[in-house]
Amino acid sequence: QVQLVESGGGLVQAGGSLRLSCAASGSIFSINAMGWYRQASGKQRELVADITSGGSTNYADSVKGRFTISRDNAKNTVYLQMNSLKPEDTAVYYCNADIRTKVLPHMAYWGKGTLVTVSS
Repeated sequence: QVQLVESGGGLVQAGGSLRLSCAASGSIFSINAMGWYRQASGKQRELVADITSGGSTNYADSVKGRFTISRDNAKNTVYLQMNSLKPEDTAVYYCNADIRTKVLPHMAYWGKGTLVTVSS
């Protein structure tokens, strides 16, 4: 069994910052890409940023220059530093990871999500 547990969401004023964390646990053999997605009310889930095991990153255009994704491979944890937050960043943020366990091949796992609310 694999679990992804997000933390760090909350309410912040526009222009503020938050840092999200997501820790993967369980019978993990290896982790490829890890990433953050978000889903605003009434909208489809969208990629925010992802990062490979080697540290290569990819960002949605809407967050470039404001958000930074990073990971600690030793801790199986991915982070999302969010600066200069805007009301349109309000959403539930989900962690995603491509994980191989000791008995299963690589597959995608999701966290339950953490709510980020940016007030104007």
